[in-house]
Amino acid sequence: AVEDCAGECGGTAVEDCTGECGGTAEYDCAGECGGTAEFDVCGECNGNETDPAECVQEGYSLNLSNVNTTDGTLDIIMNNEGPVAGFQFNVEGVNVLGASGGSSEANGFTISTSSTTVLGFSLTGATIPAANGNLVTVSFDSSGDEICLSGAILSDSQGNSLDVEIGDCFDGFGCTDAS
Repeated sequence: AVEDCAGECGGTAVEDCTGECGGTAEYDCAGECGGTAEFDVCGECNGNETDPAECVQEGYSLNLSNVNTTDGTLDIIMNNEGPVAGFQFNVEGVNVLGASGGSSEANGFTISTSSTTVLGFSLTGATIPAANGNLVTVSFDSSGDEICLSGAILSDSQGNSLDVEIGDCFDGFGCTDAS
């Protein structure tokens, strides 16, 4: 049998990162022995993000969120790993009345809508920086059984199309039991 750091034959005591036998000091995420740095919800060491919705993920995606059929509003959540200079998408299953707010309005985008389509771009060449949050809030009336996004186009500042994934449809009309 082998002696541990305390000299016990077959013992299990080990030195911690400070060299203390049986000590409890550990390296934190920043590599500091006994440090207090921790990962935030996005996995960033010493980060301060508490909202997982703000964690930018790889790629580009559009998703429906906060669908309120009573008030006739829904949010479009965009995850974009890089700047976006323009967007267009269709909202199926509703009659679109308008769109405003979100990161598109915060970055000075012009937003126009038809009964099925939302289009956003900047007349000054501004872009929406990398983010994962509300792109725009869409107002609507006369919703159908299902609300879906389709025909999504995102472009960079050179006008190049970016690959975009579209999230699941909203089908909350037939469900009466939350479980």
